[in-house]
Amino acid sequence: MDIKVEPEEEDPGRPAPVEVFASTSTLHGVAHIFTYERICVKRCLWVVFFLGSLAFLICVCVDRVQYYFAYPHVTKLDEVTAQLMVFPAVTFCNLNAFRFGRVTRNDLYHAGELLALFNRGRFEIRDPHLVEDSVMEVLKVKADFHNFKPRPFNMREFYDRTGHDIKDMLLACRYKGVECSAEDFRVT
Repeated sequence: MDIKVEPEEEDPGRPAPVEVFASTSTLHGVAHIFTYERICVKRCLWVVFFLGSLAFLICVCVDRVQYYFAYPHVTKLDEVTAQLMVFPAVTFCNLNAFRFGRVTRNDLYHAGELLALFNRGRFEIRDPHLVEDSVMEVLKVKADFHNFKPRPFNMREFYDRTGHDIKDMLLACRYKGVECSAEDFRVT
């Protein structure tokens, strides 16, 4: 009588042994710690080195997090006295690149799309529900291009004419105790 012994099939719902996971893991040292071998010196050394490295990593991380929450900062000031100091360079930035009141019908015809006032390729007012009523009335009048003959357009001249003037923006200025005015500034 022959008895055939078939190998036991693994239960698909049962997780694989830790040795299988360790042999395929890319975490350094895990494959040497969880092996099918019996406990040996090599395996014990791998456990010690792995746990030591993990402890060192945790210590360094804790140290860096504590350093971060200490909010360290270094302030270094060098004071230099100068006998004659020229007027400093100052930059004034206005978020409104142009004054709407100075925009002409010709400007709208050529640059209305660039100014985000018209839809792309058409002379239709873009997002009219976002425009104030008073501005919308002026915009409708200026955007009427029936029987309009456009003139040549120069972007540099447009910005010079519609841009903001330092005389309108400068309310008060003092430098080294002396009053200064818009004439002390130049456009670059």
